[in-house]
Amino acid sequence: MTEVTKSPFGTMPDGQAIELYTLRNARGTSVAVTTYGARLVSFTREVNGTPIDIVLGYRSGADYLRDTTSMGGVVGRHANRIADGRVTIGGHTYQLEQNSGSHKQNHIHGGTHGLHYHLWTAEPVTDGVSLTAISPEGEGGYPGNLEATVTYRLTDDDALILSYRAVSDADTVCNLTNHAYFNLDGTAAPSVMEHTAEIFADEFTWADAESLPDGRILPVAGTPMDFTSPHRIGERIDADYDELRMAGGYDHNWVLRGDPAPAPYAHLKKAARVTSAQTGLALDCWTTQPGLQFYTANALGKSPLVGKGGAPYTRRSAFCLETQFFPNAFAHPHFPQPILREGEVWTAETVYRLSEI
Repeated sequence: MTEVTKSPFGTMPDGQAIELYTLRNARGTSVAVTTYGARLVSFTREVNGTPIDIVLGYRSGADYLRDTTSMGGVVGRHANRIADGRVTIGGHTYQLEQNSGSHKQNHIHGGTHGLHYHLWTAEPVTDGVSLTAISPEGEGGYPGNLEATVTYRLTDDDALILSYRAVSDADTVCNLTNHAYFNLDGTAAPSVMEHTAEIFADEFTWADAESLPDGRILPVAGTPMDFTSPHRIGERIDADYDELRMAGGYDHNWVLRGDPAPAPYAHLKKAARVTSAQTGLALDCWTTQPGLQFYTANALGKSPLVGKGGAPYTRRSAFCLETQFFPNAFAHPHFPQPILREGEVWTAETVYRLSEI
């Protein structure tokens, strides 16, 4: 049985209280989540008597308010990028906020008022906490009033289960993910380049210099994108390969094969497994979603904010496993489409399970 406790974590600019919920299971593993942005603040497991927190983050709500990296947040309504910020649903074209790209011509993560900037309401549930936020019609340019809920649950086998649910009063876009930055050596460790990664995908979506998929789904075989068997993350990250040069490292969408996760999670597909020889920790990611954005924190190091380890975070000091619909799907009808119809319920589930190698 997981214990759930609540503590203060700061205040919003309008004076509303930011709360921190801590989940602790029978073995002592803990997870902390804040109501600001439904952000994952920590995921801590004891290794040889030493607690290792694998989630980058900050010590206070005030620092999260200043964050520009989506640190730990539930991003949306649409995680990742949309070319020119234009979407067409049911014959109607909507212009979304343009907040990304070399000329601020594209859309990313729901805009500057995305869900990871909202104050969510929280309610403890069995083994976890459920958080809900409302994205009003027109926010970021999106149609419809969207009600989004994410429930975090921590099991006694150290699986962190994220269950997403959304409804809207008009046809709209829905593609929610979690933007946690992980380092299996702990939040103060300077790099994840010695971590080993395996991604359960034979294909990826080729992206242009703006990190927008151009519609091609290409095999990973024979390229530095091939993680069908485990590779060190840093082994080929600086290879002479267009996709890596343009992105400054890994920041791409893999097309998941659909390999079933082990019981009792066989209703999910395997997305990735990352391990650290230094701590002996392994992080498995399983999901219902069709794609995985594997990101090596190439843009970290630009913020002066001090992390939990007492120093600013640096480039490539973390990795993200963002389960998702493929980016820029509205430009490519053969991609799965992130459309939520009025009156329907959108659901997704992602599990991050922490274990020892």
